Amino acid sequence: MRLGTVIGRVTLSKSADELRGARWLIVSPFTREHFQQGAKTPPGMSKDPSLVVYDDLGGGVGDTIGFVEGREAAMPFDKPTPIDAINTALVDNIFYSPFTK
Repeated sequence: MRLGTVIGRVTLSKSADELRGARWLIVSPFTREHFQQGAKTPPGMSKDPSLVVYDDLGGGVGDTIGFVEGREAAMPFDKPTPIDAINTALVDNIFYSPFTK
């Protein structure tokens, strides 16, 4: 599972029947620098490309979510479904304490 910030929503005019009524979020994935002190990147914006994530948990713009990608993203569906990423968690807080020697 990866973490990211929801930076937008997607509205489709047409989609596969299996995905009718689905919600789609645009997510900026977190990178290591998000968790390091002094990160110059504004909260929620990553240098990595953003991605579109299927959402059935109710995530909204500004929320931090956990998502999975690849084959695991399609596992919750009964039939084969063309999903590359799915929202698996709405994150309330993140605590990061790096190991130092």
